[in-house]
Amino acid sequence: MNNNNENPMATQQDNNSTSAYPQQENSSVYMQQSAGTSPYVPQENDSAYPQQTGTPSVYPQQENSTPLYAQKESGTAPYTQQNQMYGGNSVPATPLLQLNDLCKRYPGMGSYMSVFHMNLVIPRGRIIGLLGPNGCGKSTLIKMINGLLTPTCGNVLINGLNPCAATKKVISYLPERTYLDNSMKVSQMVGYFADFYEDFSTEKAFQMLGALGISTEARLKTLSKGTKEKVQLILVMSRHADLYILDEPIAGVDPAARDYILRTIITNYNPGSTILLSTHLISDIENILDDVIFMKNGSLMLYTSVDAIRSQMGKSVDTYFREVYAC
Repeated sequence: MNNNNENPMATQQDNNSTSAYPQQENSSVYMQQSAGTSPYVPQENDSAYPQQTGTPSVYPQQENSTPLYAQKESGTAPYTQQNQMYGGNSVPATPLLQLNDLCKRYPGMGSYMSVFHMNLVIPRGRIIGLLGPNGCGKSTLIKMINGLLTPTCGNVLINGLNPCAATKKVISYLPERTYLDNSMKVSQMVGYFADFYEDFSTEKAFQMLGALGISTEARLKTLSKGTKEKVQLILVMSRHADLYILDEPIAGVDPAARDYILRTIITNYNPGSTILLSTHLISDIENILDDVIFMKNGSLMLYTSVDAIRSQMGKSVDTYFREVYAC
């Protein structure tokens, strides 16, 4: 991973010194590796990562094992079988999404960072769960990727570009709260998206609306909260984007419709695209995930594949999540 800034977390602070970062003190879970190294791949003799010396590790990459996924010199994601992912073709030189020493500090929060020196590379062709407790920084991270918040330090690169008009064209974003105009009909919203986004498929949108029995002539203000969320998800998934970012896509949806919505997610995106999906309903979505990102206190705790958790830990992602974040 390319990172032109010196990583201030590359070495541990002296035990008698005051840390410049409040999230770091006495918390080696959040130690970053040396610049240019993925933050979740353990280094030789690094017994303090990700937990204190003498504490049994609960992280798949740590315990007496060769790192699960070797870093690629190309700078693309460290854990994928690239030739299989791209059908035997060469891997694009530019990662889909790259975070370099990314930080966000809100005014009035003192020295606390909502996102704390995060380094991450996300490739194409994956469905990735962004997981963590409330207040861990997921929404802040998502907003920075979408260009809705400006980082305090570091940067976000989408296809090698900082967030801008060009990157917004390749990201299809479903926010946690609805932004649709309640006075408009469903059909008018479809037309609005078709006019605004060149990659929007009207045919796909009407097909999904019909499958869920949603009237295109209904005004949004007459629909239930759950149906509005379905409409918004359909609009987002009807685009032909490189990156889909879905913030709590099934939170307000009844359980009977969740299976259909999950099928909609996995069948209506490009195989070369990636979905970054934030949710608390892990048991409902883990079967569609390829990989998971665990966050805590604004820091990256874990980035690994779902298969690695199941094979090495012998647990579901939901069970493992509950153990890691147990109060």
